[in-house]
Amino acid sequence: MSEWTFFSNHAHVIFVLAQDPELRLRDVAARVGITERAVQRIVSELSEGGFLSVQRAGRRNRYIIHAEQPLRHPVEADHTLRDLINLLVPPAEGAS
Repeated sequence: MSEWTFFSNHAHVIFVLAQDPELRLRDVAARVGITERAVQRIVSELSEGGFLSVQRAGRRNRYIIHAEQPLRHPVEADHTLRDLINLLVPPAEGAS
């Protein structure tokens, strides 16, 4: 039986960063199950696509997700990144 998932690694990286925007890329890689280099490439592509930006916070980075961006494929283009995140990422504690 082949091993496949419904979401791409790009989506997995977004889901992980939505849960913890200050996570180190090595930790994102461990959670997603890919290399740190692959996560760096994905973060770069997501940034170039306008889906996230990186803000320096001391010695760490903070990843800001631009959830208002529409999804890229024509099948889901009438939905935003926020719609997708809200389906699978539990709200942060204390969020209203």
